[in-house]
Amino acid sequence: MRIGFVIPWFAMNISGGAETELRGLVTHFHAAGMDLEVLTTCVQQFNSDWNVDYYKEGLSVEEGIPIRRFPVRQRDTAAFDAVNIRLMNNDMPLTDELEHTFIKECVNSPALYRYMKEHASEYDLYVFIPYMFGTTYYGVKACPRKSVLIPCLHEESYAHMRVFERCFRHLAGMIFLSEPEGELAERLYDLSRVDARVLGAGVDDIPEADEARFREKYKLEEPFVLYAGRKDAGKNVDVLVNYFAEYRRRHTTDLKLVLIGGGKVAIPSDQKEFILDLGFLPVQDKYDAYRAASVFCNPSPHESFSIVIMESWLAGRPVLVSDDCAVTKNFVKKAMGGLYFQNYHEFEGALQYLLDHPVTAAQMGENGKEFVKANFSWDVIVKKYMDYFAGLIKN
Repeated sequence: MRIGFVIPWFAMNISGGAETELRGLVTHFHAAGMDLEVLTTCVQQFNSDWNVDYYKEGLSVEEGIPIRRFPVRQRDTAAFDAVNIRLMNNDMPLTDELEHTFIKECVNSPALYRYMKEHASEYDLYVFIPYMFGTTYYGVKACPRKSVLIPCLHEESYAHMRVFERCFRHLAGMIFLSEPEGELAERLYDLSRVDARVLGAGVDDIPEADEARFREKYKLEEPFVLYAGRKDAGKNVDVLVNYFAEYRRRHTTDLKLVLIGGGKVAIPSDQKEFILDLGFLPVQDKYDAYRAASVFCNPSPHESFSIVIMESWLAGRPVLVSDDCAVTKNFVKKAMGGLYFQNYHEFEGALQYLLDHPVTAAQMGENGKEFVKANFSWDVIVKKYMDYFAGLIKN
């Protein structure tokens, strides 16, 4: 089989959930012998200017992966931003005209879509990730019956746009990373003619993590709660910080909160000694931090998967997640790998329980590790995806 993987921007060294997911997929598919290419624009990454062709147009190879890049169409940024701010504020529904403006003035490449049409016979499937960009919408419309979508979907205003519902009903296939994601898609879209499956995501096994090494390097002797990932409002990191500050005010404890990853979050002035923002860490240091933590907390209410809770489990540590996130809550319940909370008092009770019951907490971490290895190791994921793609091509 030959498959083209379509994403708005791509490189082997950029961050982002969909970007990381696709990088893992193509790396492991390539190692398994799949004939593949990544089809993308010349834009550098999500946080760069979507009007700028950062990379050279054409075919290149990075770490063995063929990447074919196309120039972007110049867009009306102001028109896009005006619609996007309404979506970010959940000011819904939008008119058809505004939805069209959003998708038209998103990141787009007519040259990419022309190439896909003209060379469709050279590819068995086009696989798109994630759902909400012009490259997915117009790419799917170019060759709908050869199109498979990995939407990375969660409950948000963008998911309710009619423009996507109309487009997605014509897909050949759709792949979900978790059961709640699939259930959400079934509620939102007409997938009666789409071969939609929950296949999961691959998770790299982590090198041996060393608690002592992390504590010595960062001069941290006290027990701590860990957060890893972007520090923005959509991830509820501010909620975690405020809950932790309240916990410390109510309890006599030397417990700390350690934050790692990009972005900034306001830390209460009376807690700066106890809430440590370490920023980006070397990869091995991140793994060591997982192992050193008493509890890993992912408070995000919107996830289609969560690599960080999987990594925490692989390091043998329990997790604490939001009751509002169907995906992470489902993982925690299925794995018996932690607890979840809906408000401050539940956060306090769950955290206290894990701290007071270290043997149970350790067992939760081990439960999580076995869950990840059984369901999301790369040999399991590669076989599931390859069998699925083969079935679509055959039919």
